[in-house]
Amino acid sequence: MVLRVDFNSDEALYMQLRNQIIFGIATGRIREGDSLPSVRQLAEYVSINMHTVNKAYSVLREEGFVKLDRRRGAVVALESDKKRVLEEMREEIAVAMAKAVCKGIGREEVHRLVDEIYDLFANWEESME
Repeated sequence: MVLRVDFNSDEALYMQLRNQIIFGIATGRIREGDSLPSVRQLAEYVSINMHTVNKAYSVLREEGFVKLDRRRGAVVALESDKKRVLEEMREEIAVAMAKAVCKGIGREEVHRLVDEIYDLFANWEESME
């Protein structure tokens, strides 16, 4: 698994890890049932504090992407509460849309961007079949 963090980014390191793991799951590089590296292994690999990795794994667990198992550590296990996921997406997208409106980005540009990003993940999944 290739994970990188940008120490110069304003985004918290644990969120960078979380996002990269979610992208890995979405693109099929990380599959349901896969064990993620131990907290210690990932912290050493990325050169960050173990507490940062632990926080990323805890957030992923809370969001329904992993289960924490005493023997296997963090294991990808996708929760399928679609209603909850859609509500979370609504909140996250609302912030992104507010930014777009503030910056003068039009509806058509937003639709094009959403289609482009969705196609990246859909095409990746199809190429894996």
